[in-house]
Amino acid sequence: MTPEDQATNGHALVERLEQSFDHIFVTGPAGTGKTTLLNEFLDTTGKAVVVAAPTGVAALAIGGQTLHSLLRLPLGILGSRDLGFCPKPTLQLLRAIDTLVIDEVSMVSADLMDAIDRRMRQAKGRKTVAFGGAQLIMFGDLYQLAPVVSGETERRYYTDTYKSAWFFDAKVWEETTLQTITLDTIYRQADPEFQAVLQALRHGHIEPDMGRMLNEVGSRTPENPDIITLASTNNTVKKINAERLAELPGQAQVAVADVEGEFPPGQFPADPELELKEGAQVMFLRNDTGNQDGPRWVNGSVGHVVTIDQTVTVELDDGEQVEVEPVTWEKIKYDYDSATKEISHDVVAEFTQFPLRLAWAVTIHKAQGKTLNEALIDLGPRAFAAGQTYVALSRLTSLNGLYLKRPLRPSDIIVDPDVVRFFETNWDKGSGLW
Repeated sequence: MTPEDQATNGHALVERLEQSFDHIFVTGPAGTGKTTLLNEFLDTTGKAVVVAAPTGVAALAIGGQTLHSLLRLPLGILGSRDLGFCPKPTLQLLRAIDTLVIDEVSMVSADLMDAIDRRMRQAKGRKTVAFGGAQLIMFGDLYQLAPVVSGETERRYYTDTYKSAWFFDAKVWEETTLQTITLDTIYRQADPEFQAVLQALRHGHIEPDMGRMLNEVGSRTPENPDIITLASTNNTVKKINAERLAELPGQAQVAVADVEGEFPPGQFPADPELELKEGAQVMFLRNDTGNQDGPRWVNGSVGHVVTIDQTVTVELDDGEQVEVEPVTWEKIKYDYDSATKEISHDVVAEFTQFPLRLAWAVTIHKAQGKTLNEALIDLGPRAFAAGQTYVALSRLTSLNGLYLKRPLRPSDIIVDPDVVRFFETNWDKGSGLW
C-alpha cells in the first residue's frame, strides 16, 4: 500500500468515527496504526470528546485522564453497589460529553465497563439508554493486554457474574450494539512471511514448520553485544541493566525527576531516579517534538550516552548525536465551563525527567508500542501470559532481527479462548474489516 493509499484510508476512517454515533471498537494487530488513527481523530473532531484510559501510564501517553478519576468511581469490584458521591462539576462535565474515547480498552474489565455505563446514565439523566446516550469509541488489541483479575475472590465474581472479565462481556452490550473496526494493514513489518508468522502467533494457530523456522532463525548468536533483551520479568531486566551499567567505567550520575502535584509513584511514566553513565545504552520514551526538520528520534529509538551535563548527549544508531533535555509529562483533569458550555482540561500534576531509560533489557510489557530492528527474546522458563510471545516478536521489523534465548515451545503460544470467541462472533458483524 502506498503512503497515499494509507493517508486516504486513514482519513476515511477518521471521517467514519466523526460521523458515526455508534459505539465502536477499533482493533488490529501490532503496527497497524491504531495510535495514529486515535491521534488524528482527537486532533480533528468537532465533537465534545473526553479521552481516558484504565491506567495512569496509559492515560499520560494519550494526554487523558484515568477512567476512575474522570468518572469518580471507587476502586475494586463494583458490582451493583452504589458508585459513591459524584460532585456536581463532574456530573456537569459528563453530561456535556458527546463521545468518550477509551484507549487500551482491553485492560478495562466487564465490571468497570458496566460501572461506566451506570455513571454516564446518572450524569446524562437518561437511565434507560446505554451510557446515557454518549458514544464510546474504544481502541486496543485484545491479543496484547488483558484486564487484571487479582485474587480468588475476583475470579469467583467474574465466573459467577460474566462470561469473562473482558470488557466485551459487560452486561451493557446486551442492550446496545458494539461495532468492530479491524485494521489489517501492517506497517511495521514489510516481509509477507514474517507477517504471516505473526498473524499465526497472534491467533495461536502456528504450524510446526513455522515454529521450526523461528527456532532456526532465532538460534543464531547476536553479533551486536548491546542487543536489547526483551524479558518476561522485571527482575531479569533490572539484573541485566544493573550488571551492564556496573561494567562501564566511572561514577554513575543520577537525574532526579521533578514531581509537582499529585502523582502516585505507580503512575510515573519514567524512572524517578535515572542512573546513567557515559556509554550506557538507552531507549527514548517520547517522540522528538523539538526539531523543525522533523523528529530525530521516536518513542522506542535506541542510542548510547555520549556526555552527561545539564543535558544528555545521545548517539543514535545512525550515528547522529542529539542533545536530550528533560521533558514534562502532564497529568490532566477535565472540567466543564458552564458559562461557555465547553469542556476544558487543567494540568493538575507534572513529572519532569529525561525521556530515557536504560535499555540493555526491557520488559516485554513495557516494549509494547515500540519498534525494534533486533532483539533477544527471553521468555524465561515459560511464557506465562496470553499474547506474551506475540507481543515480543511483533516488536521486530523483520526476521533478520530475531534472536531467541531459548527455543520456542508450543506451550509458549498462549491465546485467551474468550478473545477467540469474541472475534468468531463479531468478525465483520459491525463495520467489518478494513
